[in-house]
Amino acid sequence: MGKIVRTISRDGGVFCCAIDSTSAVSKMEQIHKTSATVTAAEGRLLTAASIMGTLLKSSKDSITLRTEGKGPVGTLIAVSDGSGNVKGYMTNPVVELPLNKLGKLDVAGAVGTDGCLYVIRDMGMKEPYIGQVPLISGEIAEDITNYYATSEQIPTVCGLGVLVNPDLSVRAAGGFLVQLLPGATDEMIDKLEENINRLPPVSKMIETGMTPEQIAMEVLAGFEPEVLDSYHMDYVCDCTRERVERAIISLGKEEIQSMIDEEEQIEVGCQFCEKKYTFTRKDLKELLK
Repeated sequence: MGKIVRTISRDGGVFCCAIDSTSAVSKMEQIHKTSATVTAAEGRLLTAASIMGTLLKSSKDSITLRTEGKGPVGTLIAVSDGSGNVKGYMTNPVVELPLNKLGKLDVAGAVGTDGCLYVIRDMGMKEPYIGQVPLISGEIAEDITNYYATSEQIPTVCGLGVLVNPDLSVRAAGGFLVQLLPGATDEMIDKLEENINRLPPVSKMIETGMTPEQIAMEVLAGFEPEVLDSYHMDYVCDCTRERVERAIISLGKEEIQSMIDEEEQIEVGCQFCEKKYTFTRKDLKELLK
């Protein structure tokens, strides 16, 4: 399982959340059989969603991140509950691109930059809150940082990383999100920038065995950080046969009758976990009632 740690500076001016999401991203790769570049892109989005999920008020709330950048991967989706458990999917799980000019997986090339990042918070209200900002890099971390600066006016730095092995398995995945709270001084900002600039890539820190707590302590070095809480997280799909039944019922009587007339049975797959649910004519007739 992965782990999330939330910390705050002793004076309450800086907040940092750090995560080891290797297990969750590994499960995503195994389910969707993604290519290396898509694993990196979706893995970063899942990691960001998990961090942002823990910022929700209730474990029953959820947050969805969606990128639509017109790149070859198509749409990327990552959903987290309030405990940081995630699930996700993408339009095209296999995208092969040359390495970028830095010799790294070309996430921006796969995602694209001609589009938007959508942030959808479902907090049990009548309508979910939907935020939208243009994609500025397609690298995900910079786009999350830009979302907070633009939509929520919260000075934020987000770091995300996924290391993929030659056999396409996930070696390391993780991230951090640090925010300045009201009352932060210029000196605090300068110190925080100094800390972040000297950090190795977050995926390298995870690979070398650093824990989320250790990463957060490095980010907040000199701020006398204190741990607020920690969570275990993983890739978790909450689909059930009952949910699929409700989805079929929502199609309406005419559509269900058409299925009964044309098919011996139908199979419905969950886009998040690839689990298949089979419904016979008898099952559909029961739903029709």
